[in-house]
Amino acid sequence: MRLGCGAFAAGCVAVEVLGVALFLRGFFPPPVRSSSQPAPPAAPEPSAGASSSGTKLLPPLFGKVVVMLIDGLRDDFVFGSKGVKFMPYTTYLVEEGASHSFVAEAKPPTVTMPRIKALVTGSLPGFVDVVRNLNSPALLEDNVVTRATAAGKRVIFYGDETWVKLFPKHFVEYDGTTSFFVSDYTEVDDNVTRHLDKVLKRGDWDVLILHYLGLDHIGHISGPSSPLIGRKLSEMDSILMRIHTSLQSEEREALSPSLLVLCGDHGMSESGGHGAASLEEVSTALLLTSSAFSRKPGEVRPPERVQQTDLAATLAVGLGLPIPQHSVGRFLFPVMQGRAMREQLRFLHLNAVQLSRLLQASNPVYEREPGFEQFKMSERLHGNWVRLYLENNNSEVLLNLGAKVRRQYLGALKSLSRAVSSQVAQYDIYSMVLGTVVVLEVLALLLLSIPQALGAAAELEVPLSPVCSLLFYLAFLLLWAMHVVVCTSAERSRYLCSLTWPMAGGVLALVSALLCGVLSALTRTCVDGKLLRRNPTPSSWRWSELDFLTLAGTAGHVLSLGASSFIEEEHQTWYFLVSTLCLALCHESYRACFLGEDGEPRHCSSPASALQDRSVSCDVLELDQACQSPSSLDGLGGREKYMALASPWLVLGCCRLLRSLNQTGVQWAHRPDLGHWLTSSEHQAELSILSALSLLAIFALVQSRCSPLSKGALALGLLGVYCYRTATGHLLFPWQQDSKDLSRGIIEARFVYVFVLGILFTGIKQVLKSQVLTADVQAKTVGLWDVHSALVLLAALLFRPHNLPVLLCSLLTQTLMARFLWRPLGHGAAEVTIMHYWFGQAFFYFQGNSNNIATVDISAGFVGLNTYMEVPAMFLTAFATYAGPVLWASHLVNFLSWEPSRCSSSSVPQQSGHAPQVRSSLCQGDRKAIWRWGGPASATRCSAPSRCPPTSSWSPPCATTCSSGACSPRSSSTRACTCSSQPPSACASPPWAGPAPRQTLGE
Repeated sequence: MRLGCGAFAAGCVAVEVLGVALFLRGFFPPPVRSSSQPAPPAAPEPSAGASSSGTKLLPPLFGKVVVMLIDGLRDDFVFGSKGVKFMPYTTYLVEEGASHSFVAEAKPPTVTMPRIKALVTGSLPGFVDVVRNLNSPALLEDNVVTRATAAGKRVIFYGDETWVKLFPKHFVEYDGTTSFFVSDYTEVDDNVTRHLDKVLKRGDWDVLILHYLGLDHIGHISGPSSPLIGRKLSEMDSILMRIHTSLQSEEREALSPSLLVLCGDHGMSESGGHGAASLEEVSTALLLTSSAFSRKPGEVRPPERVQQTDLAATLAVGLGLPIPQHSVGRFLFPVMQGRAMREQLRFLHLNAVQLSRLLQASNPVYEREPGFEQFKMSERLHGNWVRLYLENNNSEVLLNLGAKVRRQYLGALKSLSRAVSSQVAQYDIYSMVLGTVVVLEVLALLLLSIPQALGAAAELEVPLSPVCSLLFYLAFLLLWAMHVVVCTSAERSRYLCSLTWPMAGGVLALVSALLCGVLSALTRTCVDGKLLRRNPTPSSWRWSELDFLTLAGTAGHVLSLGASSFIEEEHQTWYFLVSTLCLALCHESYRACFLGEDGEPRHCSSPASALQDRSVSCDVLELDQACQSPSSLDGLGGREKYMALASPWLVLGCCRLLRSLNQTGVQWAHRPDLGHWLTSSEHQAELSILSALSLLAIFALVQSRCSPLSKGALALGLLGVYCYRTATGHLLFPWQQDSKDLSRGIIEARFVYVFVLGILFTGIKQVLKSQVLTADVQAKTVGLWDVHSALVLLAALLFRPHNLPVLLCSLLTQTLMARFLWRPLGHGAAEVTIMHYWFGQAFFYFQGNSNNIATVDISAGFVGLNTYMEVPAMFLTAFATYAGPVLWASHLVNFLSWEPSRCSSSSVPQQSGHAPQVRSSLCQGDRKAIWRWGGPASATRCSAPSRCPPTSSWSPPCATTCSSGACSPRSSSTRACTCSSQPPSACASPPWAGPAPRQTLGE
C-alpha cells in the first residue's frame, strides 16, 4: 500500500505525541489519592480487648494559631550569623525562649505553590505543579485549612494571592498580594503588615496566616548577599516581636495557650533563585513558639532536621483536627513532650494509623514493609499499656512500658513516613519505557525515510506482505505476554495495567506495527538503497573532518541526555564541544593557509602577479584566491590573514573566561566565581567600569552594519541601559560615591524599550520594503541587521550587569567567525547552521543558566514594569533566559541572507578600449565559477556543480543559451577544470565582447 508524504508525516507526528504523552504519564504519575472519599472516622484507642472510650479526638492543644510564612526564608537567615545580626528577638526565642526550632527540608520542586500544598496537606507535590504555580487551581485535596473551616474555626489570611486561589471560600477575611511582581519588595509586605494591629486586637479568629514575599523578591533581584536582605530580616524580626508580644498579653486572659509558627516555604540558592534540590534551596527555618513549651535554664536546643510535610500533622493535632488523609509527615513530637503519657501515645497512634492507611492504598504488598510490622507491634504494646492503665496500675512497670511503646511508635512513624514518601514519588517505569520505545520507533522510521519523505510527491510503500504480517503477530504476542507478566507481578499499580484490555491491546498493536515498519524500511534501505519511489540526485559531496566532528558531537550530545548526571551537567558537554570546534577550525585555517590540496606546502602567487596576464586566452582567477585551493586565505590581506589564524584562539580564550564568570550545574554551582566577586558590594566600582566598557564594545561591534538612524538609537539605548542599572543601585556613575538613592528604574527602562521598538520597527520596515516593493538585497540585509541589533539592545537591558561580558563575547565570537573563518574558508550552510547551534547552546550556559529551574532569572520579566502583567513578564523572562540561542539564531539568519547577496552580480558595460577586468564573487560552500570575457567588462555567476561535469552549458551576458563544450581537467592534482565553448549563431555578441570566452570552474 502506498502512503502519501503528507499523510505519512501527519501520522508520525500523531504517534510521536502519543509516545511523549505516555512517557510523561509515567514520569509525572498522579499520587494515589481520592478527594471524593469521605474522611474515615478516628481510629479507636488500642485496649487489648478491654472496653475503651478513646474513640474521639483529643481537645486542641492551642486556642489560637498564627502562621507567619516568610517566602524564601533560608535556615541560615535565622539560625546563622545573619539571624544573630539582623533578627535579635528571633535569636532570643531560639536560644532562651519557650520554643522549638527545626530545619525543615522541602522536597523539590521548591517553588511557592507546591510548598504551600505540602505545608497544609502534608503530601508531596510533583513537578507538574511547577506549571500550575503560574495559575493555581482550587485545592481539592484534604488539608488543614479545609478541616479547620469545616470544624467551625475562623481563618484569616493576608499575603500571597496563591492562598486565595487555593482556598477561594475558606477565609472569613483576606487580602491577597501579587507574588510575581518581584521588583516590589516593600509595598508587597506593607500591604500585609497594615492589617496586623487591627487583627491582633480582635478576638474573632482562630487561625491567622501571614505570607510575606519581600525577602524572596530581594533574592530574585539581588541574591542572598545583598544588603537589602539584612534590612528585610530586621523588618521581619520586628513584626515577629509584635505578634509574639500580642499573643503573650492575650494568654493571660485566655484558658489555652497560643502557638506562633515562623517558617519558610523554600530556601534560596546563591544566585537568589529556587526550584531545585540544592541544600540552600531545600533547607528552611521552622520555629514553634508557645507558652506551653518549657525550657530548663541553660538548656541548649540545636535545630533538629525534619521534613516540611511534618508541619501539617503538627498543626492538625494542635488544632484538634484529624490529620489530612494523604499526609506523609509525622507530627513533631517535641510539641507533645509536656503532655501526659496517654495523650502522647494516643497522638502517636492516630498518626501511625493514618500513615498505615496511606501505605495500604499505595502499596499492594504493604504487609512486607518493616514500618507496617513495627506499627502492628507498637499497637499491641499500646493495647497492653492501656489495659494496665485502665486497671489503675501506676507502678514503674507502666511507666517503663509506656516509654517503650513511645519509642516503638516513633520508630514506626519514621519507617512508615519513609515508605509512603518513596511510594508516592515512584515513577511508572512501565509507561516510561513503552513511551520511549514508541518515540524511538517513530524517529527511526523518519530517519530512514527523510531523504524522500520530505519531497512533495513522495510515496511511502507500506509493507503488507505475509512476512510482515507474521512478524507483527509474533511481536504482538511477545508484548502481550510481557504485559501480562508486568501487570500480575507489579508491586504497585501501573497506568497501562489499569486500562481496559482492548485499549492496552491497541497500544501494544501500535508498538508492534511500528516495529514492523522500521524493520521493513531498514531492509529496503539496505537492499534497494531507497525507501520511497524517487530517484535520488547524485551528490558529489565529500566528508571533511569538520563534518565528522559536527555530526559526532551532535549525536553524542543526544545520546548523553539518556543519563541524568549528563543532564545536570550538560554545560560541560557544550563547553567541551565548542572548545573542540575551535581547535578544529584552527587546524583548518592553518592548513588552508600553509598547505595545498595535495598536502604539500603551498607557493601561491599574489593576486597582483596573477592579473598581469591580460590576454584573452589566459585562465581566469578562481574566486577570492590566486591559487587553486578551494578554501584558501589568500584572498585576505596580511593583517586579516593573521586575524584569521588567531580568531580560533581568541574565541577559545573567550569561552574559557566565560566559564569562570558563572558557575552552573549541580556539583560545582556552590563554588565562588567571578560573578560573585563582581556582584559583591565591595566591588561595585569595578563592576561599573567593566559594564561601561562592555557597553562601548557592544556598540562598536553592532553599529558597523546598522542604518544611520539605528546607530543613534542604539547608542542612546545602551546609555539608557547603564542609567537603568545605576538607578537600581547595581552600578555607579563616576561622580557617585554610593548607591543609597535607589529606585526601580522604570523610567530609564522604558526609555530603552522605546529605542528597542524603534530599531525593530525600522528593521522590519526595511525587510518588508525589500520583499514587497523593490527587490533591494542591500535594504533587506540592513533591515535584518537592525532587527538583530534591537535584540542585542534588549538583551543588554535584561542581562544583569556582571553578564554584559557574556553578551560582548557572544558578539565578538560572531564577528570573528563570520569575517575571518566561515566566509574565507567557504563553509556551507549546513556546517554554519550547526556551529551556530553549538555556540548558542554554549552561551545559554555561559549566562549562568542550567537545566535547574532555580537559575531562571524571573526578575528580568519585570524590568520597566510597575505592576504585574502576565504576557510581558513571561516574554521578557523567556527572552532573558534564552537570549544566547536567540541571538545566535538571529545572526544565522543575517549570515545566510548576507551570503547570497554577495554571490550573484553582473557588471555594467563600459566603454571599449578599457583594460579587461576580472570580477570575483563569493559563493556559498565550495561551489564557485567565474566568467571572464576578453573585453573591458566582465560578469560573474555562481554555479552549483562542485566537480568537473562531462558537459557544461553556460549563459553568457547576452542571456542566450550557448552550445555545450568539452570539459577537461586542468591538472591531475586538482579537481578544477577548464571548459571552452563557442557562442551559437543565435547569440549576438555584445559590442564589448572579445573572442570566445574561457570559463573556469573551481570547487
